[in-house]
Amino acid sequence: QVQLVESGGGLVQAGGSLRLSCAASGLTFSRYGMGWFRQAPGKEREFVSTISWTGGRTDYADSVKGRFTISRDNAKNTVYLQMNSLKPEDTAVYYCAAHLVGWGSTNDGEYDYWGQGTQVTVSS
Repeated sequence: QVQLVESGGGLVQAGGSLRLSCAASGLTFSRYGMGWFRQAPGKEREFVSTISWTGGRTDYADSVKGRFTISRDNAKNTVYLQMNSLKPEDTAVYYCAAHLVGWGSTNDGEYDYWGQGTQVTVSS
């Protein structure tokens, strides 16, 4: 049974930082591209960042470039999202997802497994 469990969300002031973690089990983690998506109240889920199975390729939404960094530790079956200079518009539930093809993707429809999400709230 595949499980993706996010952690690290919380309440932070604008300009602050958080690091999200997503621990994977039940799959061969090193074969999966991983992604982070988010969904704000009343809005559709949107792409945030993705990383290939080796970590050698990453991609970011324009809205988070230069502020967020995705990384992974295949020995720990974990993907991270370091979020700096947070803004109120970053407030959302953040989800991690696993993509079997391995390259990662900006398209949420291509992901095979999803976590339950972790809430990030940025106050102004």
